[in-house]
Amino acid sequence: MEASTVSSILAPGALLTVVGAVIAAVMAGAPGAHALRAFLIERGAWLSFGVAAIATLGSLYYSEVAHFTPCEMCWLQRIAMYPQAVVLLVAAMTRDVKVWRYAVPLSVIGLLFSLYHYQLELFPDQPSMCSTTVPCSVRFVEIYGFVSIAFMAGSGFVAILALQLAMARARRFGADETR
Repeated sequence: MEASTVSSILAPGALLTVVGAVIAAVMAGAPGAHALRAFLIERGAWLSFGVAAIATLGSLYYSEVAHFTPCEMCWLQRIAMYPQAVVLLVAAMTRDVKVWRYAVPLSVIGLLFSLYHYQLELFPDQPSMCSTTVPCSVRFVEIYGFVSIAFMAGSGFVAILALQLAMARARRFGADETR
């Protein structure tokens, strides 16, 4: 499959995922959102794993199949995302409700690298820690005029953070319903 085809699938997927996760986080505490809370308690960990797994597989596709050479910022984002695929899978399988202790710090760190990387793409005429051989300002992917690989990575981190918040709110407000 061509990189442009994969990107045309991943880019809207990243946008829809982050919007859906943020809406879930907001709505999880809403009165009458019993079904959403039940869904998040039952399936939220699997959704978080799905985000991390797709982000990991997407980055591997771009480097190993499409042969896009990762820059320094890409590597730092990978360091924050790859372990989450494993940690969130184990958490989903064991129903570990305290996985946020690992997922949140990794997602915050990864998001900070993604934001820095994305602004390097937007404003390429600034100094950066990236090499001149593989500059961080190069956009191998640009969908809708603003979605790049760094943007998609950031969306993955935001989605994981929002899902962790949504699950915490679902458990909190779901516990109130049983009283």
